Amino acid sequence: MSTGEQNQQKPAAELKVTDRTRHRRLRDQGSTLAADLDAVLRAGFVCHLAVVVDGTPMAVPTVYGVDVAARTLYVHGSVASRSLVQAPEATVCVTVTHVDGLVLARSVFEHGLNYRSAMVYGVPRLITHRSDPEALLHGLRVLSEQSAPGQWEYARRPSPKELAATSLLALPLDEASVKIAAGPPEDGDGPDAELGLWAGTIPMRTAYGAPEPDPALPGDVPLPGHIAAMSSVHSAHFLRPTSHHVD
Repeated sequence: MSTGEQNQQKPAAELKVTDRTRHRRLRDQGSTLAADLDAVLRAGFVCHLAVVVDGTPMAVPTVYGVDVAARTLYVHGSVASRSLVQAPEATVCVTVTHVDGLVLARSVFEHGLNYRSAMVYGVPRLITHRSDPEALLHGLRVLSEQSAPGQWEYARRPSPKELAATSLLALPLDEASVKIAAGPPEDGDGPDAELGLWAGTIPMRTAYGAPEPDPALPGDVPLPGHIAAMSSVHSAHFLRPTSHHVD
């Protein structure tokens, strides 16, 4: 049994509110539902890890995976990464954002975005092959399956040498802030509505294209079903907005 399976716990329905996660601006876009946090995190696989290194703030783009049952966010990196080596010494902030559309109003001031975002705070645990090989494999599987479901079982597993050069940060989902914005411009019932200008939204969707084989790939190697499905299933569902609630 993996470390993640051993530590499964029932998620709380509501996120706890702390001084860092309290919604002070645009409160109508904020959510305290754990389900909304899970939906935002599961809808992508690229995040920004913010950490202070040698007195200088760094926001490092990297991939992640979430184990909802274990309430854990895994962030990937190399053991040589300064951010990962130093992150366990202090609180970090992991940010995930999905842009769902441009909101074009009648006035520039009212322009905006429809989006879903989450900021997760906490002191992460550094996982290496030496410290916890079982947890490292579990976390790598979570990352792999989130970005390309089925690829962990299909591809070659990491070798001992590769695992020795890999590390993960495990961040609990105990403290997080979620905001979701959706809908048309907000100046449709104000004085600017009389200007006769077009206003509305331009939706944005992230979609996979048709798989392109490696030029070095022999012609008799078939395209596996789980990869073929990504251009249809992921484009239509995985990266599109999900239903949500806001408080």
